[in-house]
Amino acid sequence: MSKPNIVFFMLDQLSAKWLEAASAGVCPTPNIDALRARGVSFTNCITSNPVCCPTRATLATGLTTRQHGVLENGYQLDPALPTFMHVLQQAGWRTGALGKVHFQPHYRSQHPDYHPYGFDVTHITEDGRGGEWLDWVEQEHPEHYDDVLALIWASAIPEFSAYGPGKVNLKERIKAVQKSYKWSTPEFPQNTRGAHTLLFPEEVSQTNWITGHGLDFIRSSPADQPICAHISYVQPHGPFHPPSEYMQYVNPEKIPEPVPAEWHGDPEAPGYFRDKKPTGARDQYSRHCYFADIVHLDRQLGLVTDALAAAGRSDDTYLILLADHGELLGDHGFGGKEERHYDACIRVPLIIAGPGLKQGITRAEIVQLEDICPTVLEMTGQAMPPMPKDGWHRRTLDADISCLHGRSLLPLCRGELVTDWREAAYSESYCAIWSNTPNDWARTVRTARWRYTWYPDDGEQLFDLETDPDEQTNLARDPAHAGVRQTLRDQLLKLIVLQDWPRPRRDLFALGVH
Repeated sequence: MSKPNIVFFMLDQLSAKWLEAASAGVCPTPNIDALRARGVSFTNCITSNPVCCPTRATLATGLTTRQHGVLENGYQLDPALPTFMHVLQQAGWRTGALGKVHFQPHYRSQHPDYHPYGFDVTHITEDGRGGEWLDWVEQEHPEHYDDVLALIWASAIPEFSAYGPGKVNLKERIKAVQKSYKWSTPEFPQNTRGAHTLLFPEEVSQTNWITGHGLDFIRSSPADQPICAHISYVQPHGPFHPPSEYMQYVNPEKIPEPVPAEWHGDPEAPGYFRDKKPTGARDQYSRHCYFADIVHLDRQLGLVTDALAAAGRSDDTYLILLADHGELLGDHGFGGKEERHYDACIRVPLIIAGPGLKQGITRAEIVQLEDICPTVLEMTGQAMPPMPKDGWHRRTLDADISCLHGRSLLPLCRGELVTDWREAAYSESYCAIWSNTPNDWARTVRTARWRYTWYPDDGEQLFDLETDPDEQTNLARDPAHAGVRQTLRDQLLKLIVLQDWPRPRRDLFALGVH
């Protein structure tokens, strides 16, 4: 098997914590369970920058945030940087981007061109809900066009003011639709704009549209050509809106209660939290909708695996299920993600199945999303282009100059004992969408037992995950834990420095040239 298939099944804003709760009885996930049974589950996969654009840039390039330069949403990944998709494309794989990619800001375009990043086939729909899916709804299901407009949370995207070939002012229509839109129904009176059942059929949904293009890509690819398919969903990113028929599969009695906001009213809490109040943005009904979205997505995974089997690709395909970042879902008084580095924010699911890998095993090692790119390269026997070199480096072998930050996970997937694996993960946040101050920046080190976070306003959090998995007791100022705190601060400083190793490739002419 010289050229295996690579298929990503990627979710947006799905925490490992909530997928574990689903499997523990909140809702059925038979297809995810089946994938877990024939693959390797990583229980400590930490996202290095818990927001969409930076994380997705890291997945594609294998570089850290500072190496690729996509600090936060609003930055664009430079197409000149090598991606594993481009490497595979050049080596003969047929590559497809189906759904959400988010290498470019939503506010730049609702019709982004992702071909320069290494994709042969693209069918894109992202958080803004404009673009190819919206255009398809207008043409094929015009009776539901206004229903889709009601979902658009960012009507200020400039393209909506002069949308499409006709330069239609869709912004005003979106505002008018949303002003009078009725979310509640007799069956689901708790519906709100932030959490509701879809008010149009499942087959019209963004999720099903993405799956349809994923299936078409698998079916239409020549049987003798390997594929790399990036099938990537917007859900369960908020607003949560599952098709109504999936609500019945969620057991409300098993939905966990939100973890309390331990920082609220605590004079010892980091300064970052002192001027904040618990938002209450995620109630139990929001959680119900979120888990129903998981059931809907599980159904899509089953369709993808069936299509791979029908195409005769099951035995030579690596299937990777993962998410870019988590969702607090009301834990600690917050919804969303970004600089609140609690477990539900930074720990994400990762399951890898494929030829030659162990089946039904769990690995507890600390892994990061920087590891995905080198893993795919080892799966396919490929390598990133070497770093440009000159001067003394001219005579150095390409293999002796590192160009990726992470490490391949295949040894762990094969069940091997790796004695020099990392003992800590690093996660960082810059400004959130509502923020314009470095005081909201966060830097975190997470080990198997501890989570330590530092904010620039001298605020700190230290949690013992072994005795306090819900992160309810901040030990940062506890004299009894001063030694642990100092050790983690030193470890964090080292990880911060090493974010720039290997040396950043962007704008590099050659190593050693002055």
